[in-house]
Amino acid sequence: MLHINDLIYRIGPRLLFDSATAALPDRARVGFVGRNGAGKTTLFRMIAGEIDPEGGSILLPRRARLGRVEQEAPGGPGTLIDFVLSADLERAALLAEAETASDPLRISDIQMRLVDIDAHSAPARAAGILAGLGFDHAAQHRALSEFSGGWRMRVALAAVLFSAPDILLLDEPTNYLDLEGALWLVDYLAHYPAMVIVISHDRDLLDDVADHILHLDQGKLELWTGNYTSFEKQRSIQLAVRQKHIKKQEEHRKHLQTFVDRFRASATKARQAQSRIKMLARMETLDAIVDTNVLPFKFPSPARPLSPPIITMERVSAGYGETTVLRNLDLVISNDDRIGLLGSNGNGKSTFAKLVAGRLEPMTGNVRRSSKLEVGFFAQHQIDDLDARGTPYSHVAPLMPGATEAKIRARCASIGFPNVKAETRITELSGGEKARLLMGLATFSGPSMVILDEPTNHLDIDSRAALIDAINDYEGAVILVSHDRRLLEACADRLWLVADGTVKPFDGDMEDYQRFVLASANGPGGGAAESGRDEAKAPPAAVRRDSAKARKETAPLRKKIEAVQERMTKFESLIRRIDEALAAPDAFSKDTAKAAQIAQQRAELERALREAEDEWLILSDEYEVALAG
Repeated sequence: MLHINDLIYRIGPRLLFDSATAALPDRARVGFVGRNGAGKTTLFRMIAGEIDPEGGSILLPRRARLGRVEQEAPGGPGTLIDFVLSADLERAALLAEAETASDPLRISDIQMRLVDIDAHSAPARAAGILAGLGFDHAAQHRALSEFSGGWRMRVALAAVLFSAPDILLLDEPTNYLDLEGALWLVDYLAHYPAMVIVISHDRDLLDDVADHILHLDQGKLELWTGNYTSFEKQRSIQLAVRQKHIKKQEEHRKHLQTFVDRFRASATKARQAQSRIKMLARMETLDAIVDTNVLPFKFPSPARPLSPPIITMERVSAGYGETTVLRNLDLVISNDDRIGLLGSNGNGKSTFAKLVAGRLEPMTGNVRRSSKLEVGFFAQHQIDDLDARGTPYSHVAPLMPGATEAKIRARCASIGFPNVKAETRITELSGGEKARLLMGLATFSGPSMVILDEPTNHLDIDSRAALIDAINDYEGAVILVSHDRRLLEACADRLWLVADGTVKPFDGDMEDYQRFVLASANGPGGGAAESGRDEAKAPPAAVRRDSAKARKETAPLRKKIEAVQERMTKFESLIRRIDEALAAPDAFSKDTAKAAQIAQQRAELERALREAEDEWLILSDEYEVALAG
């Protein structure tokens, strides 16, 4: 077990760990969660021995090997495969000694140990991990120095996974992965045979990998059994129970204090009053569990929806200079489309996003756009373009020429920077706050389309949930590029695959795509996610055939569901129009009988909507059962 005992640690005047204690079981897969800045990375540094606590201790199992991705990206002329292989220090030392050893007994010992640690299969295992993280055979034999920092961080992750430590520490490992790499990593970690502690805001990773959740809150550590969804349910119950206890205690304290105040001066009641004073002194104060609310995101919807289609592409190719990245694009985008872009990094997702946004002209073909189309574009790298000397207020003010300071501050508050936060220097904002500001600026004018390229980097779990709500409330078109599977599942109703130099609709859902990705990674030349696992993986073609067969068989059900959804949308639209009519100040004064009739119609529409929702739930359950069966 890993024991954390009465840990105390401060950064300046701030107490990060206040006598924090936890015991992590052997081979546990632990999701480590808590607010940004709570001290999660600091605990990793203490476990790794990089910094010492002020008080308390961290006890690791004897001879346990620790693995952690370094903050610096590796570099140099060595190849990727050689760098990963070198992470197994014992194997590297034995192979080096084997080159010079002359004693027959020592040579025999070396060869026996190499067999014991399965050294001869190491190149295949290393290649399998690199393939899963997005490096094909040719890339694995290129020099580290040829890759960008983000890709080299993937190599560092591959090296740590290959070394197979007894305790694996991962800090936001999906931040530098694309969706395909993230899906592979989740599958790998779910079968990892030793202890894993992972800091992550990726809810799917925490649900699919973790069997324990370690929660850091107000300087205390608490270990929960189960995945993140289980933790969330248990904690909500704890919050409710705690609030009840606090309320009861306050009532009891008030009752005792009332008695004391009333009879303290009474000769006959003085003894009872003193007794109650002692009871009050001994009574333990129950601190409320602070559950900080996350400010919502808000994307203003377009004032008027544009007539579809808003973008049409015919035989379009796009690229840079003389290099063609995408070709033969024949696509149509409507005014209410929610499109998730799939495909490994480097296949052209960002190129396609720039083409759609009008930031990249087509090399050939024709792109027709609605004349009034306005696109809001967010990409993580644009955070660097924010004026480091500025503030949220100074970035919002130029977009509101002639507006009063009060109105500008109100708009700052609406995008998540109320009061003094609006005057905070950009350099003092967290990564999540910078992303929030940039999204607010990109969607400021209520564009007809929003393109979000990796919007969840640096956002915690609650902020990601708030982002999902904002996207679903927004009434324009949305194009998403994200490694967050939950975001794509919750917001995208169409999936387009960017691969092989083109963009085409993907015939399936995210579960189909996960199977497709894992089958590709574990197929010929890919390598298994877990050495020695016997689980068979279907080839991509078989996955697509099975998915197509399942969709064909369930087509009648799907049509019924779509018909019910159309009815629900119609009912909701009529109810919204009635509400707008009834909200008018003179709705009842002009014609009370008509107003009453409209109110009755609204009640009937509400009833019809509830019936449609019930029907939709029943049909959806039948559809899921049919797909599973």
